[in-house]
Amino acid sequence: MNHDPLQWLVTRLVPCGRFGVLLLLCLACVPVQAGTEALAYEEQTLAVDGENRTVRVPRGYRLEWLSRLDAPRMLTFAANGDLFAGSKSGKVYRLPPPYTKPEVLVQVGDYPHSVAFRQGEILIARKDGVYRAPYRPDQSVIAPDAVTLLAALPSGGGHDSRTVGVGPDGRVYASLGIQHNCSEQYLGEGYPFDNRRGGVLVLRESGGKASWEPFASGLRNPVGFDWQPQTGVMFASNNGPDHMGFDQPPEYFSRLTAGSFHGMPWFQYDGKQVQRDTCATSKPPRPLEDVVIPAATFPSRNAPLGMAFVPKGAMDARLEFDAVVALHGSWGTQPSGGFLGRAATRRPPKIVVVRFKDGQAMRVDDLVTGFQLPDGERWARPAGVALGPDGALYFSSDSDANGLFRLKRMR
Repeated sequence: MNHDPLQWLVTRLVPCGRFGVLLLLCLACVPVQAGTEALAYEEQTLAVDGENRTVRVPRGYRLEWLSRLDAPRMLTFAANGDLFAGSKSGKVYRLPPPYTKPEVLVQVGDYPHSVAFRQGEILIARKDGVYRAPYRPDQSVIAPDAVTLLAALPSGGGHDSRTVGVGPDGRVYASLGIQHNCSEQYLGEGYPFDNRRGGVLVLRESGGKASWEPFASGLRNPVGFDWQPQTGVMFASNNGPDHMGFDQPPEYFSRLTAGSFHGMPWFQYDGKQVQRDTCATSKPPRPLEDVVIPAATFPSRNAPLGMAFVPKGAMDARLEFDAVVALHGSWGTQPSGGFLGRAATRRPPKIVVVRFKDGQAMRVDDLVTGFQLPDGERWARPAGVALGPDGALYFSSDSDANGLFRLKRMR
């Protein structure tokens, strides 16, 4: 059962007389650190495409359905407050406030999964590379022929989404996964260009030329990444493999640093220790001792996608500097993890929050749940997440209820 911490204190300290009241007043003066206070929840009903849906949200928040979009994925806010969404449909969307009337900024092929911004241009991550186009604030349309290649990425089937971001250092980062469960692909020397996959790259730009160099490797499919505001350290969500059944390995939430190695596909973290995965038969490019264990984990078969840190002043003080993660929910069913089991046994899609204290991940709490019905039908599957200039959380759903949601604190 979830309790409101303040209510719990009141019920126990007030009956203690004057001492209890004084202690309660003193405790009320102590600021609560982000990541240390538990959340209380309440149920809410909202209408989505004419259907009433029941969700569970943090007490004091309301979930809103804002707009229908065609298979939206990662979300990015521009400095002027406009919201942008990549998509599986080939469209890059622009939504000016109040985010209810989407515009197609540009339509291109090859899966424009995500966008980022830097001075004077928009960056678009597609299957085969990061592209660029001149862009000014409030621009509503980009001509497709204005979109040109900045730097190529390995393409090919299997985990073909690409996420682009601009770091606190001003450099361009891109994430990409290996193709399958055990594909012996690695971001390192000695691997052909098309096999340099499975981690995060950073762009080197010099003399008008651009090329990628490895930043963090050994991640099967790191879809979302962001930088923790207090420390400037990058963290990424990561999809684990499907060949080890329903319960192993856990999904990763990983701390990434320059040169860090996270093991996949040669090594798997089982929640307690790192083990050799014989599914990948070649010699690992680095030893087991180099494997960085995840900062936090989610239960297996959750398919974590987008993630974003809560900046100071957004949502509420309890959640500042925590990481919001979209759990898409995989197709895996009990007991084997395969397709053919009962749909009701699949992990339900949800929005969770990784709680931080002093720059360190502490635990994982639910944020928004209720997207899967008792029979296993999913009416929404969260994909991208972003914190808006209004302090609210925005997230996309790329199937069933295709569109944009907002989780807003009621003042």
